[in-house]
Amino acid sequence: MEKKFMGFSWSLVGVLMFILILIAKSKSVDAITCQEALLSLMPCRPFLTGGESTPVATCCSAVANINAAATTTAIRKDLCRCLEAASRSEGVDPDKAKQLPQLCGVTVAISFDPTINCDT
Repeated sequence: MEKKFMGFSWSLVGVLMFILILIAKSKSVDAITCQEALLSLMPCRPFLTGGESTPVATCCSAVANINAAATTTAIRKDLCRCLEAASRSEGVDPDKAKQLPQLCGVTVAISFDPTINCDT
């Protein structure tokens, strides 16, 4: 005979607990990945590499979205390292990268400056 817990079978309680754990984990993992950040910043490339004098609206939206997704210190450090590495390989102008948040009107929690120390 199956044991009961408050009128429910243990197997049903176990399944419900498993579902609750999955839901809790899926809601707490909202981090943006390096690849997602770089893909969303593609509209910024012409500005960052010197081809354009101002960033386009889709670039600024990406900056705001990345900033909003950088909810923890660990995420911010990871994104900083990601942006730093991509800046070197893509020929990003450090001065333009520093200007980007201000030109987009976004106060950022992460640095777009490829010359900054990401560990601080």
